[in-house]
Amino acid sequence: MNITRENIDELNAVVKVDIAKEDYSDKVEKILTDYRKSANIPGFRKGHVPMTMVKKQYGKAVLVDEVNKLLQDALGKYLTEEKLDVLGNPLPKPQDDLDWDSDNFSFEFELGLAPEFEVNLKSKKPITHYNIVADKKMIDNQIEHIRKQYGKIISQKEVTKDSEITGVFENEEKEINNSTTITLDKFKGKATEKQFIGAKVGDVVTLKTKKLFNDDHDLMNFLKVSHDDAHDLDVEVNFTINEINERELADLDQELFDKLFGKGTVTSVTELKEKIKEDSEKQFAQQGDQKLLNDVTENLVENTKFDLPASFLQKWMQTAGETEMDADQAKEEYEKSEKSMRYQLIEGKLIEKHNLQVTFDDLKAHAKEMIKVQMAQFGQMNSSDEELEGIAARILSNKDEVKRLSEQLMSTKLLNLYKAEANLKTKEITYDDFVKEFYS
Repeated sequence: MNITRENIDELNAVVKVDIAKEDYSDKVEKILTDYRKSANIPGFRKGHVPMTMVKKQYGKAVLVDEVNKLLQDALGKYLTEEKLDVLGNPLPKPQDDLDWDSDNFSFEFELGLAPEFEVNLKSKKPITHYNIVADKKMIDNQIEHIRKQYGKIISQKEVTKDSEITGVFENEEKEINNSTTITLDKFKGKATEKQFIGAKVGDVVTLKTKKLFNDDHDLMNFLKVSHDDAHDLDVEVNFTINEINERELADLDQELFDKLFGKGTVTSVTELKEKIKEDSEKQFAQQGDQKLLNDVTENLVENTKFDLPASFLQKWMQTAGETEMDADQAKEEYEKSEKSMRYQLIEGKLIEKHNLQVTFDDLKAHAKEMIKVQMAQFGQMNSSDEELEGIAARILSNKDEVKRLSEQLMSTKLLNLYKAEANLKTKEITYDDFVKEFYS
């Protein structure tokens, strides 16, 4: 067997594999001999079928199968030994005139080669890392929400500004029929609020869906319509009032503090505010980090310049998926996924350069910490290490979970690398302003 490579350019190459008879003949002969021992052919006793007949019936299929196996093994070994960093998979060049009656065969494969490039984390313009804080307004709102959540429900005879109203939204034409509980602050504008004030159980309020809520997504929540239907929904709905209640706010006392955080953890309103601020900002830090990860990714893709073997990749995409594509479909798919491919190459370069690895010990520690957090949410604060080890072992026996956790940990390692090496500036921002600026 002989393998040679011709580099077309820096990103494309052709590998030629020459296979001679001595490379496959012994293997083919052994398989046909085994076939002869077990073949059931009418007119012959088992094991006594003439070899000429076995070769005539099975020889070509065995030959093709063995040559293909030999070809794939040799090609894979060659790519490893030559340390070729290829994109996609080798593409066999069409051979319409391949003669399987010949003793020797030649096959050619197109390769798409990964580009050579350097990654510079020190961007000219600093990238903002947002430090999201819980301000006084947010903490006060959170305390009010807690007091309502744990407060007493008191029945009312008619709707007031602060009522919780339970009823049914209905529209026969659009098949809307959904029971829900709503407060008046969800509605947009004062006109709708006025329609409800003073209403009693059994009253029906007719509303127009267009610009009904402060947040248009509430159409999906309260009317139970799909995202597409909610987008341009402009009909009238009837809301039949079934129940009217108000919440008497819970007292900010030790009983409430213990319900929220466990006995004796918080003992005053001041400590309550500090705890809310601390817990909120832990969650906000995750959002700030995710924003940073996204921004650094965008920056790296935008500013790390290299070419890709686009024609090869488009050709490879035509047959790589579950469904074959034509050339136009493959080009469209390539254009959609080009940015993702570029970042995968950049990420791989960073992982190799900075020796970022996820070990089994990393995975086990991460799994145990994740389990502790989840158990704490259900009030189990003192899980033993033996118990955590057992649950972690079950999680890590699942390949999909291992893959998911590995990706999470590698993302964290890359984030820490960016924090240490990238050109960053820190900006303090309230959560409300953060949401308005990036998610409105």
